[in-house]
Amino acid sequence: MSSEVTEEASETCASCGKSECDDVKLKNCNACYLVKYCGVECQRNHRSQHKRTCKIRAAELRDELLFKQPEGIHFGDCPICFIPIPTGTDDGGKLNTAAYHPCCSKMICNGCIYASRLQKIKTCPFCRTEYPSNDAEASEMLNKRVAANDPYAIRVVLAGNRWKEGKFSEAFNYTKQAAKLGDMESHQQLAHMYLEGEGVEEDVEKAIYHWEEAAIGGHPMARMSLGLIEGENGGHERQVKHFIIAAKQGWSLAVEHLMDCYKEGHVSKDEFEEALRAYQMAVDATKSPQREAAERNPDLLNVRSLSD
Repeated sequence: MSSEVTEEASETCASCGKSECDDVKLKNCNACYLVKYCGVECQRNHRSQHKRTCKIRAAELRDELLFKQPEGIHFGDCPICFIPIPTGTDDGGKLNTAAYHPCCSKMICNGCIYASRLQKIKTCPFCRTEYPSNDAEASEMLNKRVAANDPYAIRVVLAGNRWKEGKFSEAFNYTKQAAKLGDMESHQQLAHMYLEGEGVEEDVEKAIYHWEEAAIGGHPMARMSLGLIEGENGGHERQVKHFIIAAKQGWSLAVEHLMDCYKEGHVSKDEFEEALRAYQMAVDATKSPQREAAERNPDLLNVRSLSD
């Protein structure tokens, strides 16, 4: 904790001094958790004295959360093989190592999809629901997920369609709804919307906030954006922290940027080598024979390619 933060949490109201009892319930300051208050009025009266200390500690708590290594990436593990889903994307930035299944709202890796195709199975590998036979059936499945408040479906169907129609403000609102429901990709998209002023007034601070939320939730691309911004502002120590975290998530671009930081003297040789080892471990943890076979036979991943 910063040396400037001197207040300590106690079981008395920081403003009036009342102790907690049956009739008096104290509540923490939700920003810093350093002090407690018996009510809103006391919190308001103490605000001028507490504001500076609260701001310092709140920033420290935010950094502790921001720079904590996520357990994995925002895709999580495949629900069938329980192996982390890789971060691979195609030239358009679309995930190409797993597929979302609207029948059960699961992200299933290509390896498990490939294994089910080998058995000529035309149902979802997880819930065994029959795959839609046409676009209308697929759309109906997604709409059911929208009605169930599935954040992925809200982002793809509602926000996506409004975006295609040029209704950017509505697209922003639906993306914000999906973000509130825990969709990290929605936070990533909100950051870009705020940065470019698309569907909402331009606001760099809010863009950074949503990148932070996505990064905390395990989104490596959002983490990279934060690192690049820190570098542009001369915050190389924080920049390196972001790149190391992304590298440990198996994000290859982070390794490239760390190499640049090493050449510029912003990261030590030991730190760089440790990040490289962690990166390779993260990549190796996503491998399986089925996934490697799926990569060699991408055409087999399409259920419509199976013969009757």
